[in-house]
Amino acid sequence: MGESANANLKLGKRSLDQAQKILQDVFGHRSFRPSQSAVIQHVLAGEHAMVIMPTGRGKSMCFQIPALLGTGTDLTLVLSPLIALMQDQVDGLVAKGVDATLINSSLDRSEREKRQKNLRDNQYRLLYVTPERFRKPEFLDAISGRNIQLLAIDEAHCVSQWGHDFRPDYSRIADIRKQLGSPTTIALTATATAECRADIVDQIGLAEGEMRLFHEGIDRPNLRIDVESVMGENEKFETILEALSAPPFSPTDDTPVGGAIIYFSLIKTLARFSDLLLARSIDHVCYHGDQSRRDRRRIQNEFMSGERDLVLATPAFGMGVDKEDIRLVIHAETPGSIESYYQEIGRAGRDDKPSRCLWLYDQDDLMTQMQFIEWANPDADFYDRLMFALEHHADRCTAYGLDWLRKELQRVSPHDHRVDTAIAMLDRHGVVAGPREPECFQLIGVLPEKFRDNDWLAEKRQRDQKRLYAMVQFAATPAEERQAFLNRYFLESTIIG
Repeated sequence: MGESANANLKLGKRSLDQAQKILQDVFGHRSFRPSQSAVIQHVLAGEHAMVIMPTGRGKSMCFQIPALLGTGTDLTLVLSPLIALMQDQVDGLVAKGVDATLINSSLDRSEREKRQKNLRDNQYRLLYVTPERFRKPEFLDAISGRNIQLLAIDEAHCVSQWGHDFRPDYSRIADIRKQLGSPTTIALTATATAECRADIVDQIGLAEGEMRLFHEGIDRPNLRIDVESVMGENEKFETILEALSAPPFSPTDDTPVGGAIIYFSLIKTLARFSDLLLARSIDHVCYHGDQSRRDRRRIQNEFMSGERDLVLATPAFGMGVDKEDIRLVIHAETPGSIESYYQEIGRAGRDDKPSRCLWLYDQDDLMTQMQFIEWANPDADFYDRLMFALEHHADRCTAYGLDWLRKELQRVSPHDHRVDTAIAMLDRHGVVAGPREPECFQLIGVLPEKFRDNDWLAEKRQRDQKRLYAMVQFAATPAEERQAFLNRYFLESTIIG
């Protein structure tokens, strides 16, 4: 692997004219959007960049074009959080004639081995993986001989958010960079507060000032952001019916037919509303985590193709859904944070045509989110009980798995994720061998004292509660001031670089 950022990315002499030619010949665009050319020049000079750019404004080309300006043996590695997200990007690139691929758990063993052999043979200009792939010795062997000219961290807010909870490998980005030879790094997202941006830089392993911030703002003038206070599911349903039968989802001369997403926090609520819509003969599909990967993929494809124009979904749906003509996004239940809310409404109106974002604010929904916050933040007693189980009942853990631990340690609820959260934290701090069974039952270290300190554990819970309170403040904000509220939330910051 490469030895340094500047050595890895010897593209500084490449002119912007070459990038412009790739933009037109490969991607079919005549000119760069604001900031794109500046980011590309910065990265080509071997400098690190953080790119905050609204959804649909071409963030991906900020690393895809530099990847195509490299030599034939150079590789751009893209860390991406979701299989569906990377699959869509790779499919799009391959359709344009770009030598790109992905390696993840969706491939069978023979296909993974084939792609890893191709990787050793200097094939591929872009490779998409999740951070978890770096746990696999065979992958590390395949990539060891490649010159990683650029490391791109897509949906970089995940480094800060998931790295603290369910995805411990996102907290290992700094180690991954070292394994790759500390290449030039670009982090990209549509949403990141000042706190999140600072945490991303820290998690990547860079010092303040080493990563230049390119911030295009978050304004989406074509999005109409509405908040309507409601009481109970009957009022919610009637408001949803009105939204589905009115522009911009109901087509006019100015707004052609497109798609609509209705978001729910709870699968059981989603199912109830689905039944209500079916009783009105309103065609739709449902997408949630209890479905198989195959079913979720089929539903996403039906929505993307326009075969179905309405989907009821939990927040798992959307990341990786690059559909330009989503005309309506409804939040039927309150999101847990401004970050989540803005990510989800960002799926609307990527074609810059009028689209509506409607949040149905019911104060009772806050209790659901408060419960989620409690379950995402185990206390010291829970860590003690988990360690006792791992130390004294390892045989039962191995025999019956995480399901046994969940029944023993947490309430009977499909949404109580305290075991998963705590196991991920133990993995992150080197207490267990891995986040998944059976490795997670193997103790390789001792519990750090801070996990016995409820004051320390309460810090993140309080941050999560503040994020939820920001949603309450947003709900109370007059319509004409909502964009200004979002600007203050995301943009008021110290300068990173």
